[in-house]
Amino acid sequence: MTRPFRFAIQAFSSPTKREWVDLARKVEDSGFSTLHVADHYLGPGSRIEGTGHRVQAMALIPALTAAAMATTTLRIGSRMACTSYHLPTILTKEMATIDVLSEGRLEIGLGAGWLVNEYEGMGIPFESAGRRIQLMRETAEFMLMAYGSDAEVDYHGEFIDSSGYVAVPRPVQAPHPPLMIGGGAPKVLGIAGELADIASVNFNNSSGVVGAGSISSSTEDETHKKVQWIKDGAGDRFDQIELETATYFISIDGRSEITADAVSKRTGLEMADLKRFPHAAVGSVDEICDELIRRREEYGFSYITVGDAHLDAYLPIVERLAGT
Repeated sequence: MTRPFRFAIQAFSSPTKREWVDLARKVEDSGFSTLHVADHYLGPGSRIEGTGHRVQAMALIPALTAAAMATTTLRIGSRMACTSYHLPTILTKEMATIDVLSEGRLEIGLGAGWLVNEYEGMGIPFESAGRRIQLMRETAEFMLMAYGSDAEVDYHGEFIDSSGYVAVPRPVQAPHPPLMIGGGAPKVLGIAGELADIASVNFNNSSGVVGAGSISSSTEDETHKKVQWIKDGAGDRFDQIELETATYFISIDGRSEITADAVSKRTGLEMADLKRFPHAAVGSVDEICDELIRRREEYGFSYITVGDAHLDAYLPIVERLAGT
């Protein structure tokens, strides 16, 4: 099954109210499907090392709400809500409320968390990957159960122990807002295949930082493995899952300030490999469009997210491919 392309912007900065509203409306008017909000809590001036993204993020829930209220057709999403940072029962109600306020335009992205210095800065224990992933699974299962029932819900897991929960308000989207789960390791992507509507293929950041290991975990061969992990989890429902990925390293001829050579040095990839790297967009508009079509054929990626710093440079690609 070949899905039409759609594109998203992920916001990393914390602008003023006016700048945030203007960004949301610009994304809406520019043909992008979705505005994703990052769920990061690093202080001003901090960076997610290796990506070039300066993180001064607004809190996820109010930022999503403001974007929803400022737009009329734009989808809004969390990419990703770190389940370590949110009480699952409260997050379930908050997300349903945003779906109501947006009149059914929410996408719920869940992740297990990975940025170790952020946990340290917030005073949250950075537990083992297995425990963080189990919390993410239980949060996803609880949301799906709560949104899918008009009756009281009882859920008893390792992290969530809830009796008599009623999901109010009811989400506008039935049976629930699209659920996205993402990561780069077998267990997380297997859960994405099992439970999610959208599976997000990302770096394997199990080390707790973005670095050389992130790049080496995302080669063409490794990306094929990741898609297979989703398939293994999904079984017969794989064709129902939309595959999303982010393009982090971007240099578009005549449109980007950063050069292709600079991206090559940053990633440590030779130019030929860089142009085929699943998380890069390097070359002319024609070359990048052809490459995205190739990746859709090879991996199934039809939903592409880029950072807000690249919005203007990336516009010709959205204009050409969105909906095709």
